Amino acid sequence: MKKAMTITYEYEGALYVNLTNRCDCACVFCLRHNGHDGSIYADDLWLEHEPSREEALESFFTWGDLTKYREIVFCGFGEPSYRMDDICWLIDQLHAKVPGLPPTRINTNGHANLINGRDVTPDLHGRMDTVSISLNGADEEEYLAVTRPQSGKAGWDAMLDFTRKAAAQVPHVVMTIVDKDKTPEDIEKCRALAESLGATLRVRAYIPD
Repeated sequence: MKKAMTITYEYEGALYVNLTNRCDCACVFCLRHNGHDGSIYADDLWLEHEPSREEALESFFTWGDLTKYREIVFCGFGEPSYRMDDICWLIDQLHAKVPGLPPTRINTNGHANLINGRDVTPDLHGRMDTVSISLNGADEEEYLAVTRPQSGKAGWDAMLDFTRKAAAQVPHVVMTIVDKDKTPEDIEKCRALAESLGATLRVRAYIPD
């Protein structure tokens, strides 16, 4: 019997939303390539098809009272900003239907403006409480080596620009790095870059294969 695909799933008191498997990066540490052991991910996050916005909305309400969650996170097994218009629609619907909706967050590679061909950060205003952006490197050379964006250098520039613009629209903007092979000096360099863009730095633990 075919396993149902997962659109929404629970993890550590939050509700996560899996809208796409598309991604324009091939990060060296990504669990899409390196296996799922010890992680929140499972094979059913590979979507049979991208859910419509209506399918996604219905999936939210299979979990009952949404106010029980500490946060709603648009993440999953792809780059969620490919579905930015649908995410905005979903948040608007949830706010209309759920008084006291928990804070919302998007985990992104920061290429939303590149992907959508326009500045989407004004759309985040009043909708997203937190934007979490994958930094992954203290400079362009390291970023390109670790993240491997299809757009090359344009991906680095777009990520920095998106972060700066998002910080003007959203209460909390965070940039993340994975601690694998990072020295304290590397981490401080990343922290300084994040803060120069109006963001804070979060250091994530590497999950080995």
